[in-house]
Amino acid sequence: MQRLKTRAQFQAVLAGATVARTAHFALHRCALDAPAGALPLFGLAHDVWIGAMVPKRLARRAVTRNAIKRQIYHVSATVQTSLPPAAHVVRLRAGFDRKEFVSASSDKLKAAVRAELEHLLQRARAARP
Repeated sequence: MQRLKTRAQFQAVLAGATVARTAHFALHRCALDAPAGALPLFGLAHDVWIGAMVPKRLARRAVTRNAIKRQIYHVSATVQTSLPPAAHVVRLRAGFDRKEFVSASSDKLKAAVRAELEHLLQRARAARP
């Protein structure tokens, strides 16, 4: 599994299709052979690429953003064999309730994020092209 690093890579994937959504996350996918300019951005066309977007407006504290990103990369690494060789971006699209998750990096928040990400990736496997 490779990680997306450049702005151009993220923009290419976000221009692709949204393949799955949950209450807090959206998964975008871009086939590596689909757009004409995508292959030079990603190099290895037979690999799974993953990126995480956690906007500051939805998760104000850096510790929360980093914890969510770590969960995204961890869960996607465990299911990478079931994902098609493509570039994927998991995007936080709604913030978690601060009244329910008081601590910025609590085990309760991490478990909720992990469960929702597993559900998101399960839906993405069902929507496999």
